Amino acid sequence: MNPTSALGPREPLRATDKSPEAFRTISEVADDLDLPQHVLRFWETRFAQIKPLKRGGGRRYYRPDDVELLKGIRHLLYGEGYTIKGVQRILKEDGLRFVQSIGRGEQSVAPPGAAERGSADGGSEGRVSAGHAAEDEAVPSERLGAAFAAEDLARLKLALGELLECERVLVSLGSSDDEIPR
Repeated sequence: MNPTSALGPREPLRATDKSPEAFRTISEVADDLDLPQHVLRFWETRFAQIKPLKRGGGRRYYRPDDVELLKGIRHLLYGEGYTIKGVQRILKEDGLRFVQSIGRGEQSVAPPGAAERGSADGGSEGRVSAGHAAEDEAVPSERLGAAFAAEDLARLKLALGELLECERVLVSLGSSDDEIPR
């Protein structure tokens, strides 16, 4: 029930109505990044730098720095085609602030292969190419050309995230890798 005033019923606050310094819930961040909530929870298991505050009942509250980091990670994974391992390497080599600045749009990433300083072939290790996706990684639409519509790709990414979460649950329950079909 929305309270009313002399001007009529009040609308509930949306994330965009909040101060830039306000903490955000997982649903607000997921909406802002156009990602399912389970993807954010999954990323918390892969990126130690993502540390939302957790309150009673495990409710997550993301600080503005956390949101900028998530935006940077999302851009590197989905926009630039980096793998999770590739983004982890960027975080290790270039630091948290660099990835946050990508999330704010202040930085761009180096061309393919440049982020992989010291790799013997100077190639694109850490990036996904069509037909050669690393396990646990999403293939960005620009790598597939017109093979998939954006809507189909979004459904595939969602399904992949759900499958990875199922695998994580199976592993946490003590299932061995031999028991998990691939």
